[in-house]
Amino acid sequence: TAATSKGKSVSIPSCFGYPLSIFFIIINEFCERFSYYGMRAVLVLYFKYFLQWDDNLSTAIYHTFVALCYLTPILGALIADSWLGKFKTIVSLSIVYTIGQAIMSVSSINDLTDQNRDGSPDNIPVHIALSMIGLILIALGTGGIKPCVSAFGGDQFEEDQDKQRSRFFSIFYLSINAGSLLSTIITPILRAQECGIHSKQRCYPLAFGVPAALMAISLVVFIVGSRMYKKVKPQGNIMVQVSKCIGFAIKNRFRHRSKEFPKREHWLDWASEKYDKRLIAQTKMVLKVLFLYIPLPMFWALFDQQGSRWTLQATTMDGNFGAIQIQPDQMQTVNPILIIIMVPVVDAVIYPLIKKCKINFTPLRKITVGMFLASLAFVAAALVQVQIDKTLPVFPAAGQSQIKIVNLGTDNVAINFPPPLQQVNVKPKGWVIIFFSLFINNLPDAVNITMGETSFGNLLSLSDSDYKLFPGGRTDKITVIRNSTNFSVTSKSLGFGSAYTIIIDECSGGTCNVSYSEDISPNTVHMAWQIPQYFILTCAEVVFSVTGLEFSYSQAPSNMKAVLQAGWLLTVAVGNIIVLIVAGASKLSEQWAEYVLFAALLLAVCIIFAVMAYFYTYVDPNEVEAQLDEEEKKQAKKDMDMYEKQAEADSQM
Repeated sequence: TAATSKGKSVSIPSCFGYPLSIFFIIINEFCERFSYYGMRAVLVLYFKYFLQWDDNLSTAIYHTFVALCYLTPILGALIADSWLGKFKTIVSLSIVYTIGQAIMSVSSINDLTDQNRDGSPDNIPVHIALSMIGLILIALGTGGIKPCVSAFGGDQFEEDQDKQRSRFFSIFYLSINAGSLLSTIITPILRAQECGIHSKQRCYPLAFGVPAALMAISLVVFIVGSRMYKKVKPQGNIMVQVSKCIGFAIKNRFRHRSKEFPKREHWLDWASEKYDKRLIAQTKMVLKVLFLYIPLPMFWALFDQQGSRWTLQATTMDGNFGAIQIQPDQMQTVNPILIIIMVPVVDAVIYPLIKKCKINFTPLRKITVGMFLASLAFVAAALVQVQIDKTLPVFPAAGQSQIKIVNLGTDNVAINFPPPLQQVNVKPKGWVIIFFSLFINNLPDAVNITMGETSFGNLLSLSDSDYKLFPGGRTDKITVIRNSTNFSVTSKSLGFGSAYTIIIDECSGGTCNVSYSEDISPNTVHMAWQIPQYFILTCAEVVFSVTGLEFSYSQAPSNMKAVLQAGWLLTVAVGNIIVLIVAGASKLSEQWAEYVLFAALLLAVCIIFAVMAYFYTYVDPNEVEAQLDEEEKKQAKKDMDMYEKQAEADSQM
């Protein structure tokens, strides 16, 4: 049985020894994570290609949004622990979340009057305003429910179900990554579809609409399980009480600095004149855990670079996996794939084996190992970067230029450059100093050229186009329209990271003869070499993040579990800020050196955390609170006895 928010007792059905209610919570989390990561996967492209923002503004707004998503958990935790309780907080903020996702979908729909050829809207200010409102609501919703959902799941277990609760946090984390994996695969495909009323555009309404639908499903599933949940009542504005308790203890301690006042066991004990023992003991437990959190943001500073530095590293690598051509941003799916495989393996095989070896693998030791492994992952990334650097082309430095000369004639030509350059001989159809993919029209007539779905526009005779960017490692159909006649030819495979100049020499019989100039050689270091660093980092995540969620719950007092969950999530936001600070302050010109710097910083922090963990004493909040209850009962009985004796003495007088 369990107490509801109204104080009634209800019977909680179980399945395989687990409360049935947690399955509703896990499905809810899967749908919510699908919604969040699916929307986020296409967000930067929406900013750049739909709202027409430049790269810098798109990146800045994107990271501001992500940071906000990890700062708002504090607000959600305060609402849950102080006012509404976890269940009502999740429902209320999920409604806000769903509305935000729906607004994002609506904001990406072109007006009926919008007829721009590139699919961008005419009335951009309106779309920007709607987008910002949608993102703010999403950040409030996703951040607000983050600390509540996992803690609410932990509430469903009885005190003697520690093993099941531990397994729940692993399954919970698995559902997060399953939602992330599917959404990052599906929503980019939806975005790539063409849709529009007056003009064809990338289908952002669908890419945002599906996550909005999943969020609505998430809300419905969570509400359906309402009768089965064990709902812990909120116990007042605990954060205000804790803050006042800490402030009074500090003030009281400095007020009595003289030696005539005896020292106390803990500095918080100076608050005992005004606050009860229970609040002081609970505050001690929370501060102990929050103190341990201080080094943890450094882990996230490395982990979250999968979506930035590691993706950029992949752009300089070969993604040809035979029948499959992997794009650089698709390498990020390696992490959730490995998570889905490794969480059950670690939980069911690795941890039991460690236990059989009689090794006491405590939660804090797991977190320490996770930090060490993340450091090793960046060492592996640095080694890969060193090999990449050996194959990269040398680009002009400051004050230098790069020149490309193409001789479209039939005779040799000699070109003289001013000193210190010398005369250069160029053969017919030859080229010098090469540079991305452009077309040169070597025909006597103007032509219109399209490669795949990319148009190079009309090219006059003996003129060249702009460079265009294409996904690497694939072939495309080149279509040439000359004098209203279509000619086509299949291009050669464009290697990852390469650049080509394609010369249209002759068109007849429905096809064209083309010549290729390899301006920049394709990448030769294969993307598969990134898999070891992803594997090591995923191992680190499994022992670090899953354990951190469980540790935060197990060490938190009953009335502050969501607050500690929010504190854990806050370390992610701080970690992202660290990336900006370190990358900006290091001024390192070599990427491998920056990887080594981050690895060294995390290793140093790992050692500091190991020392802190060594002196940490695990507590059972339930036992501490039970002991306090017993002491309060004894004190109340003692006070009552004294009162009765005093009353008896007064009556005899």
